Amino acid sequence: VAFSLLALVYSGAQAQQGANSRQQPEAVRAVVQQFLVTQSAGLPGKVSVQVGGIDQRLSLPACPAPEAYQQPGARPWGKTTVGVRCTAPTWTMYVQAQVSVVAEYVAASVPLAQGQPLLPGQLVMVKGDIAAMPNGIITDMAQALGRTPTVSLPAGTALRVDALRSQAVIKQGQAVRLVSRGSNFSVSSEGKAINNASDGQIVQVRTTAGRIISGMARDGGTVEIVL
Repeated sequence: VAFSLLALVYSGAQAQQGANSRQQPEAVRAVVQQFLVTQSAGLPGKVSVQVGGIDQRLSLPACPAPEAYQQPGARPWGKTTVGVRCTAPTWTMYVQAQVSVVAEYVAASVPLAQGQPLLPGQLVMVKGDIAAMPNGIITDMAQALGRTPTVSLPAGTALRVDALRSQAVIKQGQAVRLVSRGSNFSVSSEGKAINNASDGQIVQVRTTAGRIISGMARDGGTVEIVL
């Protein structure tokens, strides 16, 4: 993998003569390495970090305490960029790195049909670099079992959280029990669900008086309304 310095912004005092007064590239790379190791500590699997090279022709004044950081929303895994800044003297550079996370993830062992609950025989654990995959890859089979694919999936597909839906605990037209809870009270009433909803999703209910209200679907045909 070819790496390169993406950008360099330098301001401050004119650099002094002599190699000892220059910032050593390896020290910057070490700061980036440690930053990414720390940021990746909570990821499953085996993490490995490769920090890109820094152009040896660059000349920056030595920094006593360089600080690594990332822009808001940047991922500290996969192909990523880390900034390194110094406050005195003042300079900032950006360095590319590659963070691999080899772990087991859940994949389809057979073609999966849309809307059909997933069974153990339809799933398999596969080892690979999950950092190179989209966000939300499922690494625990329990997170997939019983849920349903939102679209049909071919065998070998890595399963993502956003590609699966929990089974509906409340179905359209079902009679439900509305439970209204306040700080010191709880009131129950009856109604009929207007839409399907999984546990924790919002469901609309038509009350016996004809009103339409929204609440949170719960197992057992219960809809919670928090006042």
